[in-house]
Amino acid sequence: MLHVYTGNGKGKTTAAIGQSIRALGAGYNVLFAQFIKNMEYSEISILKTFPNLHYLQFGNGCYITREPGINDSELIKQGLQIIQSQIEKKDYKIIIMDELNIAFHYNLIIIDDVMPIIDRFKENLEKDLIITGRYAPTRLLQMADLVTEMKEIKHYYHKDVTARLGVER
Repeated sequence: MLHVYTGNGKGKTTAAIGQSIRALGAGYNVLFAQFIKNMEYSEISILKTFPNLHYLQFGNGCYITREPGINDSELIKQGLQIIQSQIEKKDYKIIIMDELNIAFHYNLIIIDDVMPIIDRFKENLEKDLIITGRYAPTRLLQMADLVTEMKEIKHYYHKDVTARLGVER
């Protein structure tokens, strides 16, 4: 099954983490891969303590203050290859590709780069692939079995409240 969590609201990664916790609680293996991001957020510290969770990160940092470059694209493509090899090694109930939609949005990769991974999960009712991030491409939305859009109604960032430890980071 293919899940997509997208939209401009808060909670996409949080929803994916919730799915991870549920699978871990059932004794399943989870592969959690973050793209774009390059720092360890508070939730990652706790996720790494679960023996059935494999955490990977493929990012040079967000694009709020910089434009993505060729190194970003190469890192993401390397990440996809590593995920593909991890799928061959271990039986994962859930694979999360956090912020991958941002990579599509900036044309760092195309859907065809991810199709070998998507194809392994698309028709399998026993395994789930979760892709998060704003700007999910239309083709991905059409393929998905579940799409959730997080919509910002109001956010305290607009009042210059920065990311708070334990809440946003």
